[in-house]
Amino acid sequence: MEAWRRALNDPVSAFPIAKAGPAHIATLKTFDPPLAALEGRTLRGAERRGKRLLFPTDDGELVLLVHLMTAGRLKHLGPGDKGPKTPAFALEFEGGSKLVLTENAKKKRAGVWLLTPEGAEAELEHLGPEALGLDAAALGEIVHGESRRMHALLRYQPVIAGIGRAWANEILHAAKLSPYALSKDMKDDEVERLATAMNDELARGLELRERGASDEATYRVHRKLGEPCYVCGTPIAQVDFEEHTIFYCPACQTGGRTLKDRRLSRLLR
Repeated sequence: MEAWRRALNDPVSAFPIAKAGPAHIATLKTFDPPLAALEGRTLRGAERRGKRLLFPTDDGELVLLVHLMTAGRLKHLGPGDKGPKTPAFALEFEGGSKLVLTENAKKKRAGVWLLTPEGAEAELEHLGPEALGLDAAALGEIVHGESRRMHALLRYQPVIAGIGRAWANEILHAAKLSPYALSKDMKDDEVERLATAMNDELARGLELRERGASDEATYRVHRKLGEPCYVCGTPIAQVDFEEHTIFYCPACQTGGRTLKDRRLSRLLR
């Protein structure tokens, strides 16, 4: 999301908005103010809070908030560039460039909100501190203040903002921690490893994304089922849940044990 923010910051602030919309009925989450209120205004740029992108107007009156969820994609198109026939949401700028949101999924979960600054603040107030930049001391307080399995905790936005399923997989592998390890049982050296892995992996991902790297080139564990672990060569394993999949290395992370989901057997740490 930070790579997207950086890439969009300058283009979206270059020209006033000529047309706001169309927006899919499942994507647009607000109706007051109406999208048309954006027309004629200029965006100040792109900002980010956790996994959400924010586009405030330069007059300070409105904030366009976008949450891409899992399948949403946001792209800036230059004048004349070919875009999707039916985007989930679009802004057209004077001069012909566009900002388009697409979502290649059966369930439309990506969302767009047009809010006042106060409304945007209220929408984001539940989020925890940003993941990138957290040190071991702050992370330790968070980890020991919760009783969650580590993969779930890293994705729980009210305690740590900005980590999704894929990066939870990458971070826990780099930290050599089981996805099922309990946060309250984390030792000081494990918290140190986790803090280092979290900052190193997110920085690595940001650098690669800014260079235009694909998912395949960026992820080293996520969606690599059966491929050799880049550290030890053990085939990457997975645990399936209804809404997400955990990928991990049995040798590096679980002492050779296979993790099972609730649908098949009891949880193993």
